[in-house]
This record gives sequence, C-alpha cells and structure tokens, in this order.
Amino acid sequence: MTPDQAPAPRSHDFQQRPLSVAEARVLGTLMEKARTVPDSYPLTLNALVTGCNQKSSRDPVLQLPDALVVEAVENLRQLNLVLETSGGRVTRYEHNIMRAVGVPSQSAVLLGMLMLRGPQTAGELRLNTERWYKFLDIASVDAFLEELQDRALEKGGPLVVKLPRAPGAREQRWAHLLCGPVDLSAVHSATAPTGTGATEDDVIALTRRVSTLEDAVALLQDQLQNLHKELGLSQPGQG
Repeated sequence: MTPDQAPAPRSHDFQQRPLSVAEARVLGTLMEKARTVPDSYPLTLNALVTGCNQKSSRDPVLQLPDALVVEAVENLRQLNLVLETSGGRVTRYEHNIMRAVGVPSQSAVLLGMLMLRGPQTAGELRLNTERWYKFLDIASVDAFLEELQDRALEKGGPLVVKLPRAPGAREQRWAHLLCGPVDLSAVHSATAPTGTGATEDDVIALTRRVSTLEDAVALLQDQLQNLHKELGLSQPGQG
C-alpha cells in the first residue's frame, strides 16, 4: 500500500506532549522513506539511524546514537505515532501520523518536511516535497498550511505557524509546532539566492538525483549490516 492509498484518517482529537528533537527526526525520516524508498519500507533500525543522520536534506544535521533512536522510537510508539511491524527476520518501523494526528496525506507531507528541514516558505516546501507529493502550485501548499494553522483547539490546536518575515526576506516561512512553540531567536534568517541561474526544474532534477543516491546508499548499508549479522561477523567499523 502506498502512502496515498493509506486509509483515510479517523476523525478524533489529538493532543500530545511536545516531541523532542530526536523524536521529530525519527518521525520525519520514516515519513520521508515511506515515499522515497517504498520497496525497503518499513525501515529497520539500521536504515532508520542512517536516514536520521544523513547530511543532506536535513536541517540541522544530527548525529543520533543508536540508543537515542531506539528510545525515540519507543516514545513515539507510546504516542501511536510509530508502529512496529513483525514477520521478517528483523524488526521494522513505520509511521502512523495520518491516523494519530488526523490529517490528510498532503498535510502530513508538509509536516514531515518541516520536521526534517526546519522553517521554509511555501515555495520551498513545494520544491522540497516534489519527490513526496506533487502539489499543483504554491497556492495549494498555502491552503494546506493555513488549514494546519487554523486547526481547532478541540482537535488539539494548530500544528504549524507562519513566522514573522525575516529581515531582507521576500516571503514568510512556516514552522511546525510538534516540538512546541517556535523559538524565534533560534530561527536562522532565510538563505539568500545564490544567483547561479539555475531554474526550478534544474534544482528539482538535482534534488531528485541526490536523494535517489542517498536512498540507494542507505539501502546498501542496511543490507550489508544484515548480512554481517546473519554470518556472525562484526559490524562494519567495529573491528
């Protein structure tokens, strides 16, 4: 079943404690890999750690130890945001955000990207989520964001917020609220255009190529670690 074919979320209230940085990274990574590498999803712990710690398409870049990822997964399971699957030789994990939070897949895509890459404009979100979901235009992105911002208090309240315009920025950025209120003093100003002359299509094509290579490397690392485990060999990098 693909993410767009997932059952519609049940209508129920969602209220929870703020997520930690590690929990948000784990949840966002599972949401990303469900759409970009569906053949290897749900993820093993090894693949999940690799995805959390990859250096591109992440802001900030983290280096989460295995133990912290395991703790985050368990906490997310208790919140019904992550499910554990069995039946194979290794335990695998998948996200459950659409049902747990009660949002459509398009809104979940935006929340996932905000968790992985921090505050972004609607245009940046449309570009960055291109491999996850193809939004028709920036206006459609704005519509889903505004819906998330206007979420009724009886359903748990807003899930995103539109930030004040940064000095020198043309567009306002959006941030998620799953980790609690946004600390505006810690939010970096938007990066200015580099003037390389690249078109949006060029950037999309390059982003797709880099992400595809990253996913392939993560899959190969996961398979190599599983092979070492089956053969009783030490894990790569452990002597």
